[in-house]
Amino acid sequence: MSGKDPEVLSHPLDPLSPEEVGTAYSILTSQEDIGEDSLCIKVELKEPLKDTLQAYENGGDIPERRARIVVRNSADRKTIEAIVSLDREAVTEFEHVEGAQPSLAIEEFLACEETVKANTEWREALRERGVENPDRAMVDPWSAGHEFIPEDIDRSKRLAHGLTFLRPDEESGDEGYATPVTGLHTFVDLDRMKVLKVVDYGPPDEDEPFPPETMQYREDDVEFRDMTAYNVDQPQGPSWTVDGHKLEWQGWHMRVGWTQREGLVLYEIGYEDDGEVRTIMDRASCAEMAVPYGSQNRNDRFKNALDVGEYNIGRLAKSLTNGCDCLGHMHYWDAVMNTAEGEPNVLENAICLHEEDNGTLWERSDWRTGNAEVRRRRRLVVSFVAAVGNYDYIFNWYFYQDASMEIEVRLTGINSVSAVAPGEDPQGYGELLAPQLNGPIHQHFFNFRLDMNVDDGPNTLYRVENQPVSTGPGEPDPMGKADDRTHNPGRQAFYAKRTKLESEQDAQDLIDPLNGRYWQITNPAETNRLGKPAGYRLMPGNNVKAAVQPDSSVMKRSGFIKNHLWATPYHPDEQFPAGKYPNQHPGGAGLPDWTEADRSIEKEDLVLWYTLGVNHITRPEDWPILPVQVYSVKLQPVNFFEDSPAIDVPPQHAIDDQDVPSDGHCEADSDD
Repeated sequence: MSGKDPEVLSHPLDPLSPEEVGTAYSILTSQEDIGEDSLCIKVELKEPLKDTLQAYENGGDIPERRARIVVRNSADRKTIEAIVSLDREAVTEFEHVEGAQPSLAIEEFLACEETVKANTEWREALRERGVENPDRAMVDPWSAGHEFIPEDIDRSKRLAHGLTFLRPDEESGDEGYATPVTGLHTFVDLDRMKVLKVVDYGPPDEDEPFPPETMQYREDDVEFRDMTAYNVDQPQGPSWTVDGHKLEWQGWHMRVGWTQREGLVLYEIGYEDDGEVRTIMDRASCAEMAVPYGSQNRNDRFKNALDVGEYNIGRLAKSLTNGCDCLGHMHYWDAVMNTAEGEPNVLENAICLHEEDNGTLWERSDWRTGNAEVRRRRRLVVSFVAAVGNYDYIFNWYFYQDASMEIEVRLTGINSVSAVAPGEDPQGYGELLAPQLNGPIHQHFFNFRLDMNVDDGPNTLYRVENQPVSTGPGEPDPMGKADDRTHNPGRQAFYAKRTKLESEQDAQDLIDPLNGRYWQITNPAETNRLGKPAGYRLMPGNNVKAAVQPDSSVMKRSGFIKNHLWATPYHPDEQFPAGKYPNQHPGGAGLPDWTEADRSIEKEDLVLWYTLGVNHITRPEDWPILPVQVYSVKLQPVNFFEDSPAIDVPPQHAIDDQDVPSDGHCEADSDD
């Protein structure tokens, strides 16, 4: 079962409606010259400033409704950024952003493929490999990056790096990722939609240029195993309430939004405590990604896609379907975006909302009395899925009944592959997925921007980790409480060391799971009954360091991957960790640049940037479709409440209106 409310503008943070998208672009084109053959890259909400929004929340005026528009003037090779007031029907800002390349548009993807397929030199390269029908080919336009662009190509042009694959035949709807045309590279001027250069290093083997096997994974291609039905039934409906983009569930309050660049954005996240909604976070999103490949091979080493900033991951989202992407009772929000002509483009069911049973929430069994209490854990899921070329990314934002939350990414889809010669084993720099098919080693880094606001701020940040206590008499006691007799005679003592992180440079940090490191965000002005400052802690899960060299192009262009944690004082212009325009940028923008100032982060409007790293050494079990790889980071309350916020969750029999078992225990249903 699924539902969707009418989209009614009710709050200044609601995304632009379809009508507003069209109106904003019409205002721009009627008042300013954006040039002929221009591409409308994005039309999206220009979010109100925090003080303006706060004044509105306190009963003040409604903030001015504005749109931010990015246009590529292809004829003049200019990038234009404009702000349009929908209330005043006026262009209030209009700027040519010197040297900037906006993210690639889907329309450019399609036109780039057709441009490459019409090129004579490219067609000849296919014929030399024995391919007589070039219509079998599909061309993926990769972002060109910076370092590996051929020296004779003008890097100031708007570029794409085309990689070629072969479908089984022209009529087939099957994908061609099992048959990479390795060695063939095509560089395209997207402004002129013209092939600038075809680079052909030749196939890995002249006699056998392609891997011999195709992909078999679609429904008609596979003999299924036996499975019984699994149905999620909520006969009384869900436990949430939705009003437009406002969402409430089990104490949680938030607003659900969308941008073409980030996809899902959550605003004004708070938790209701004793009738009061206490603030936790102002804004949360996946603000950037980087996917560097580790191969030395010239056919793969250039790959380092910044999927948020270079591709607009929101534009690559898919329409979700009940029973496939989600189970049970659903609510969906559409995503309003735009075409290259500035017309509204509505992606239906882009965001899915549902509840999941998630095992045990808490349990207590008293062996003396036989008394037992068990509570099931339920979680709320707000999610979207993006298909970025060969990869599919699932972003799940989980909210739990104990006031904790979890940000999860699931990686699936198809590995980016290249062909190798018969008998060649790329072990180390890649792994064989199938005969002559190499899955190069690579990493994925997701940077989550978390604009914290614990109990209305300002907030302070601490690093917390285990600290062993020294063992010998006379050695300094870091806690300042022990004497020679009680110092640590059993050699087992350790404590949670808390270090205040006072500046941006202090806060640049890596995970340390061996010492249990996490980070705690506190509000020194708000304390619980124990006198402890209210806070939330950021608990890292699986993660990896970036394996690239410090002076590499990857590190220069996506410097946020250097650290797992960054912290900055809030600034409205600091939204994206690799900078506003990372496409073809040589590097240094974003977090590495901002934090050079080493600003204070003590008692500030604090923004955390958490980098979640994934190491992907491929294996045959990843082929043809990668079973989901799951990675996450959690936030948990610390001294935020007086006691456990999960105590009031009812037992299952009370929810299901069942009789209480005579012994107080939950019993399994009988098959008899």
